[in-house]
Amino acid sequence: MAELEGKVALVTGGATGIGLAAATLFAAEGARVFITGRRQAELDAAAARIGATAIRGDVSDLADLDAIAARIAEAAGRLDVLFANAGGADTLATIAELRPESFDEVFGTNVRGAAFTVQKTLPLMPDGASIVVTGSTSASRGNPGFGTYSASKAALRQYARVWAAELAPRRIRVNVLVPGPTDTPGLRGIAGDPAGVPALLAQMAASTPLNRVADPAEIAQAALFLASDRSSFITGSELFADGGEVQVFPAA
Repeated sequence: MAELEGKVALVTGGATGIGLAAATLFAAEGARVFITGRRQAELDAAAARIGATAIRGDVSDLADLDAIAARIAEAAGRLDVLFANAGGADTLATIAELRPESFDEVFGTNVRGAAFTVQKTLPLMPDGASIVVTGSTSASRGNPGFGTYSASKAALRQYARVWAAELAPRRIRVNVLVPGPTDTPGLRGIAGDPAGVPALLAQMAASTPLNRVADPAEIAQAALFLASDRSSFITGSELFADGGEVQVFPAA
């Protein structure tokens, strides 16, 4: 039997990158999948490719989150798997360069967005549901320029611990998936100029003992494990799918 046969899953940020790969795999494993994103054209294309239901929405907007939860409630009546994956940082800044607007944007999407995605969809979750939150190896490192992004992902790690305790009486498991460098549009965007992408990918590959970046499909497999009953005795944890970046090269 497929890993998620008969389950209902929501993947936020599901139109590209890791979210798209996870949504594709969840659907292949039998789930009825809903995906969200801010860009309608990308979202519709992804939904058509997967066979998922697209719901346009910004996770930092509470009205959008209410609409997403209402749409899932009407269409499916429940939510067995939440992959709170939406997030990122369009710009990086040192403490000297940090602007309040960029701080609010990063924390608004990465922390506020994830927290209220969980809150708004929680009434749809049956006992035994699974929540997976996308973390980052940046939360374990001190890379210059990544302070706000790193802090936002560290906040999610602590939220997951607390949520795991709060939701344990309902057997709802909460775990953090920590990808290493993964070949996604978001990662490539750090280069700024497309001509700089090969050098960026080579630099990122060198940060891992496996000496390569991940394919999004590899991270999706880890998401599937945490979403499925195979991880039934795992909650409040971090699963590092990082090619050894943090565990083997902690000071790099």
